Amino acid sequence: MKTETGINGVIESGYRPKPPRLAVPFERLQDPLSLKELTYLLQFAALGKAYGLKQPSWCRLGHQQRITGVNVVILEGLTANHFYSHYLTFRHLRTKYTTRLSFTPSCSNLASGIFSSEVPGAESFRNQTSNELSGALWWHPVISRFGTATRGLTAYTLTIEEMIKKRFPVKNMPGFEGFVCTDSDTCVTDRSPLYGLDCEMCLTGKGNELTRVSLVDSDGRCILDELVKPQNRILNYCTRFSGITPAMLRPVTTTLRNVQTKIKAALPRDAVLVGHSLDNDLRALNLIHPHVIDTSLLYRKEFGQRFKLKVLAETVLDRKIQSEDKLGHDPTEDALAALELAQYFIKHGPREVVEGHLEELWGGNLTSDESPINESTSMPTLSNRFAEVLQGSGHSTAFIGKRADITLALSNQQWHSADREVLSSFWRKATSPSFSVLQLSSFSDKLSSSSSRLDQHHQRVCARLKEMCVVFAGPFPPSYSGRDVRKLFRCCGPVRNVRMLNATRRVHAEVQFDLLEGAELATERLNGLQLHGQQITVQRPVHESMLDLDLTLSALREDRLNSNLVYVAGLKAHSSQAHAPAKVNGTPPKAPCADLPGKVNGTVPKAAEAGWPCATSSGCSEEELKEAFGRFGTVEGVLLPPKPPGKCVRHAFIKFGSSENVEAANNVEHSDSKYLTSCALTPPHLRSWVTTVMPVKSEERSPTVPQEDGQDLGNTCNQQEERAMGKLDVRVGKLFRSLPDHTLSVVLLPGYTSSYGNLPGLCFLEIKQGSNR
Repeated sequence: MKTETGINGVIESGYRPKPPRLAVPFERLQDPLSLKELTYLLQFAALGKAYGLKQPSWCRLGHQQRITGVNVVILEGLTANHFYSHYLTFRHLRTKYTTRLSFTPSCSNLASGIFSSEVPGAESFRNQTSNELSGALWWHPVISRFGTATRGLTAYTLTIEEMIKKRFPVKNMPGFEGFVCTDSDTCVTDRSPLYGLDCEMCLTGKGNELTRVSLVDSDGRCILDELVKPQNRILNYCTRFSGITPAMLRPVTTTLRNVQTKIKAALPRDAVLVGHSLDNDLRALNLIHPHVIDTSLLYRKEFGQRFKLKVLAETVLDRKIQSEDKLGHDPTEDALAALELAQYFIKHGPREVVEGHLEELWGGNLTSDESPINESTSMPTLSNRFAEVLQGSGHSTAFIGKRADITLALSNQQWHSADREVLSSFWRKATSPSFSVLQLSSFSDKLSSSSSRLDQHHQRVCARLKEMCVVFAGPFPPSYSGRDVRKLFRCCGPVRNVRMLNATRRVHAEVQFDLLEGAELATERLNGLQLHGQQITVQRPVHESMLDLDLTLSALREDRLNSNLVYVAGLKAHSSQAHAPAKVNGTPPKAPCADLPGKVNGTVPKAAEAGWPCATSSGCSEEELKEAFGRFGTVEGVLLPPKPPGKCVRHAFIKFGSSENVEAANNVEHSDSKYLTSCALTPPHLRSWVTTVMPVKSEERSPTVPQEDGQDLGNTCNQQEERAMGKLDVRVGKLFRSLPDHTLSVVLLPGYTSSYGNLPGLCFLEIKQGSNR
């Protein structure tokens, strides 16, 4: 069986590694995510265990070593309210990202907070690896560049900036216009195969041209060894070095274009080319390949000097190549030597390479006179900041967005104000950075800098969410109070507010729920209820912003976060039997109804006498709910809201193992009137649809606008906002599709802070796979 060499030795080529996975415990979804918690996940995803980092406490990132990159997009000015008030417009965000958490707004710049965060394991890891390490070795060119840790091959591939600096052929760079590009993935992993390459050249009227090329696979087998006929007249065969003679090339018809085609066909998409001074070989081949390891830059010397391949092979591999008794060099032999030098470096790590060959290669020695590193030893100043640790571990980093004070080298920052320019700048990069932060701020810039206008804007957005949770009900008996209405309706869910409408001839009420499910259950189950011999009508408010509510509710039911989730209300309800009439408005009632007598002890009977279940003060425990609903299928989790002091818990969310379990739970009539159930509409991270409404002090309110003019102004603002949200969603979708597979993609809606209160943001997380393009 064909094999390939990875960082942990030899693995079978037929082995298909499992892709990275991100999982958040169901019970953790209710807790908002802080910037510190998110940053630790980003650090672990980018660095893994190389710096002693452990799995984040709030989630689990499986197979982290197969993460190819991390991409963070910050949508400035947006809150969770923007997302849910334009839920249908954010088609990409709601369908492609399977993890969604509330995000605690931060007063600091998010990009700066990410890059300047401290890597908690960096200092202890350095202290551990520096133990018993000679103080002089900290200044060694190999140690100062690569550190002491043993890492995978991706730590030693050249970044795009290094390739440009070392004159490697790079796509879209001047001087390489006619070069052929290999078919390569945007990023490689530590399991990507290594291929050794070496070329021989002669001198023609146009300069150095290719005469022979050799390519060996990761097992050291030669898969290509071709003589090549130069296009121009040869002035010097350079036989002493190339081994090429006129007789060897006389019958050759293979051209440069032929070998370019063969190399492209031989290399897999994730191949990493290895060579010694590989830039010369790629220029001779007129070939561009983005993933390379140059052994002359691995075993580096001071002041930019380089070892000869012959010296490294003899010292490190104990093998003699380029012998004087041979006519010229053998490119297959040289390609194999470069490949094995890279494999040795990756397997043993920089520290063992230096300590094992210090005297032979660098003319130093480790004696007992040299003291280990301690507090008094002069060492390089190493920062624990995330940006510096990323750079020190060989990760390419980038920030693209508005100019800000960010702890990152200016060469890795690009400043743009327009979202389109930010994305274009990112896409122009030859290879995707291993860690990148993009800031899209066009929407934020459109909002006024005046805090009072910002508050009004957020108030308008919050109001749309409040309206979704409102029902109008009535007529009620004349003696019915707001407290009576609350008792009646709280069997459907937590009631936020009740406003009695006494201006009408009959008594009606506006009931606002905390959750959408409460309003839905009220319209389904309480509409048509008989009170004091008359039916009450429960209906949604009817105005322009509510016309597409049915579409929003349908999309929420299909939301991935709500899959296999059931909403349960009326916990520990009394089981009073209701006397249901045969028909209500011509159809059988969906809820128990009761005909009330005129008076009971001189008063009108309230909700309990109506035969409708009312929650008791005892509430219900997680274990009781699992037992009660376990008969419908596997219960994977239960979410109970925080219990207010002195009050009971009256609703919960049940997570089932399959959609069949959900259907069974919703279709069964609970004969004991204990529970009311429905498909979940509220994602687990969202505790309430209306608690995020930000109060505005009366003295700060804007002057009253005539209703007709104010309505037109609001409609115009809503339409403009809708278009802006649509553009953002499309751009985020295009960016996601352009990311390499196995990239951790994070989209942040930062939230909003003001002197009046905070509006939470949202954090979307997804690992790009080939199947979720």
